[in-house]
Amino acid sequence: MATPRLPLWHALIPAAAWLLVACGGSEQTAALDGPAPSVTVVEIQSEPVTESASFVGRVVAAERVELLARVPGFLRERGFTEGQKVAAGDRLFLIEPEPYAAIVTQREADLARTRAEQTNALAQLRRGEELLKTNDIARARVDELRAAEAVSAAGIAQAEAALAAARLNLDYTEIHAPFLGRIGISGFAVGSFVGPESGSLATLVQVDPIYVQFPLTQRALLEHRNRTAQRGEGSGDTVVHLKLADGSRYAHASRIDFLDVTVDPGTDTVLVRASFPNPEGILIPGQFINVTVDAGSPEWVVLLPQSAVQVDQAGTFVLVLDEENRVQVRRVTLGPQQGMRAVIPTGLAPGDQVVVEGIQKVRPGQEVTAAPWQPAVRN
Repeated sequence: MATPRLPLWHALIPAAAWLLVACGGSEQTAALDGPAPSVTVVEIQSEPVTESASFVGRVVAAERVELLARVPGFLRERGFTEGQKVAAGDRLFLIEPEPYAAIVTQREADLARTRAEQTNALAQLRRGEELLKTNDIARARVDELRAAEAVSAAGIAQAEAALAAARLNLDYTEIHAPFLGRIGISGFAVGSFVGPESGSLATLVQVDPIYVQFPLTQRALLEHRNRTAQRGEGSGDTVVHLKLADGSRYAHASRIDFLDVTVDPGTDTVLVRASFPNPEGILIPGQFINVTVDAGSPEWVVLLPQSAVQVDQAGTFVLVLDEENRVQVRRVTLGPQQGMRAVIPTGLAPGDQVVVEGIQKVRPGQEVTAAPWQPAVRN
């Protein structure tokens, strides 16, 4: 009986399989025997970090007053240069005082006259009372003298009130600075006629110290209160810093000194205020400014460049090197951001070597050549 012949392609399968195995094994061997890929690593260390949050605030004058004329008259003097600092009590404006000084003189004369009239009325009353004892004067006449004396006493009180009002108006011709501050543009020149209806003559603001106000959400406020309570700290431990428009930090720090008693219904935020010294006049009322709030005392935490953190379906991980310089996967948790680095609450310990650059060239278990990572220097 003849042996059945197999098709030719059946005979070629074992040879082809052998060739594929041989070639695959050669490529794998060549890959393992090649040079180890280079990576840069950072050695983990604990660092003191203060938890902080950033806000956009507005600079507000600690005191602000619109200077008004309380009596009408021509502006005689303006005792300042617009924009300069003035001390408390400095005379800023003078309204012509002569008409009001004349009224004071007149009211002083009226007071002197009423006092003389009262002296005369009192003397006549006393004589009438003596005559009444001997029935040499009618009792009705004595009653008239008593009434005249009372009217003269009331006239004195009226004249004294008129004199006080006249002196007050004379004082109003001089407008003084109520506090130390910086004065703005004057709305009237010398010689202008001003009065209560003229509006603001100038604006005086207190700029040293000066306030910075910023909104705080209800959630952030509750988190801050819970955190400080757990640490046994108070609001006085919260430090506030400012970042100027050129990116530099303002030289003076402050602390929160006021928390509003109501919530803005439109934004559900609470207004927070801090007072800053401003001796150089760098902070100007009305400007926007970046605010950083450091909450409480520093804590020692693990920080890692954000470029080293990877994410997959299982969560967040990093690549670390073992004692043989082989790559291993380490699961970590991610905390708040600190600039270009992130806080790693769990998963890493001081001394761990974490791959920062070259992650795409390596795989778990592979041996690598490691070099220290150098952060980029910003100009």
